[in-house]
Amino acid sequence: MNVQYNLEQIEKQLKTHCEKGNISTLPNVIAVTKYVTIDRANDAYHAGIRHFGENRLEGFQLKKEALPDDIVMHFIGSLQTRKVKEVINEIDYFHALDRLKLAKEINKRAEHKIKCFVQVNVSGEESKQGVALEDVNTFIETLEKYENLEVVGLMTMAPLTDDESYIKSLFQSLRNKRDEIKALNLNYAPCTELSMGMSNDFHLAAEEGASFVRIGTKLVGKEE
Repeated sequence: MNVQYNLEQIEKQLKTHCEKGNISTLPNVIAVTKYVTIDRANDAYHAGIRHFGENRLEGFQLKKEALPDDIVMHFIGSLQTRKVKEVINEIDYFHALDRLKLAKEINKRAEHKIKCFVQVNVSGEESKQGVALEDVNTFIETLEKYENLEVVGLMTMAPLTDDESYIKSLFQSLRNKRDEIKALNLNYAPCTELSMGMSNDFHLAAEEGASFVRIGTKLVGKEE
């Protein structure tokens, strides 16, 4: 597994698809290291990656302690309210804000303003978590009272399918919703960012203006 080579190939694809979508800025690549060793995570660091994503509490703590101090740490998975106090002040971004109970707990436990993505279930799949697309505005409005939260953007996960046009339509819907919220000029929800695209569909997300793509297998592989 050559992480440096993988990153170079990913960056080539990102550049190609950003040009195809007339997008001027390449997305940040988040190395999702939940299935790999600390050594593999360090390989990603030495390849030039500075954004790292975890969705399990134990893995997050181990990676954060082992990696250099200049990394940007993203918690990208669902977070139980009872676990908030263990993680929220140790991360730079939280990608899965999807319910008011969680927002309330984050606000209570945060020692500083937390940059959050509202997770949106654009596809409407019952198996996926997230706020329904039609409920995003109302949900974000209710976050105004939580002074320790900043909604920096929206996040979604596309279904596993070979239908690229369908996946692109979902990413387009998220981008349109992001633009709608951004236009409201809310101080607590600037909503300038898009977290979308994983190993199977990051190139499509890049075409639609993703700010962050979350790549595990295609970048660092998978080790049990």
